Amino acid sequence: MSQLERIQNAIERAGLGALLLMDDKNVYYATGFMPTDSAALITSRGAWLVTDSRYIEDAQNKCAAGVEVVMTSAANPLGSVLRTLTAGVTGAIGAEEDKLTYGTYRQLEGLLGRDFSPAGQLVQQLRAHKSAEELDMLIAAQRIAEKALEETLPLIRPGLSEQELAAELTYRMMRHGAHKNSFDPIAITGAHTSMPHGVPGAALIRDGDFVTMDFGCVKDGYCSDMTRTVAVGSATDEMKNVYDTVLRAQKAGIDAARPSATGVEVHNAAASVIAGAGYGEYFGHSFGHGVGLDIHESPNASPRNDQPLGEGAVISAEPGIYLPGKFGVRIEDVLYLSGEGCVDITKAPKDLLIL
Repeated sequence: MSQLERIQNAIERAGLGALLLMDDKNVYYATGFMPTDSAALITSRGAWLVTDSRYIEDAQNKCAAGVEVVMTSAANPLGSVLRTLTAGVTGAIGAEEDKLTYGTYRQLEGLLGRDFSPAGQLVQQLRAHKSAEELDMLIAAQRIAEKALEETLPLIRPGLSEQELAAELTYRMMRHGAHKNSFDPIAITGAHTSMPHGVPGAALIRDGDFVTMDFGCVKDGYCSDMTRTVAVGSATDEMKNVYDTVLRAQKAGIDAARPSATGVEVHNAAASVIAGAGYGEYFGHSFGHGVGLDIHESPNASPRNDQPLGEGAVISAEPGIYLPGKFGVRIEDVLYLSGEGCVDITKAPKDLLIL
């Protein structure tokens, strides 16, 4: 079953007459075309991508079977086209209340002359369970990131700046086929590694530092995400102990990850290892988040998610320990939940590496 067919079935189950999509990732999921300033209107029996002359040829070449491409113009703008397409729709029109600004939501209601039914979770719930084709694209993006790491590790040495390291990772991912970064890379050293989302700056790597690299790329619309922490020159006993604790915590979370497990169960499996080692107060974020067309999407392996993660979920596995003013360690893989367990799609080594 195609992704469009899955959406159409969900529309029918929800009792909607149509679903209006304007979020770029949702439009891509439904139509196969990554748009700018475009929209998709989906009914249980039809689908239309609405775009302008800048993208019309590309859209016609890339849209999935069953999607009709409709062009807007100055004389026939988006609102007018949508009014025409929805004129025969009976039943409520669902819209992405969680993606549109309040102003845009109300403006579109006015243009179509009817109230929307909030339906933002309809596509998000479908996207939380990846198909085999989606998994292949996620793996392809992961392999690009891993190749970039492999080529960058020999360059890490005292005197290299955080910004230079971030640039090397980005360059090498692009060189191996990435379309763009999936997020701004984190490449930090020394005491900066105690900041989970530290921003690369002019700081230079020194002998005895930890270096944390959290990065990923987009390939065919899908994201990769990985973190590796390495030591330069040497590592103290404390550094080795913290690293070992994080690695054991990650493995515990991975062992607990399965479709029937709740997000909080997976998180707690890792968090209990860190707490047992005396570092509980230094692990403040969740074990992981969903990865797909967005770098952060459902489902989450967090203390706030008491629902099963589900078959086909793709989540990150990224516990960490962060000692303010000293150093931090995070190790991140990406997991695919299948059958009664999970598959770690990240193949980069993660035993402590001292360069």
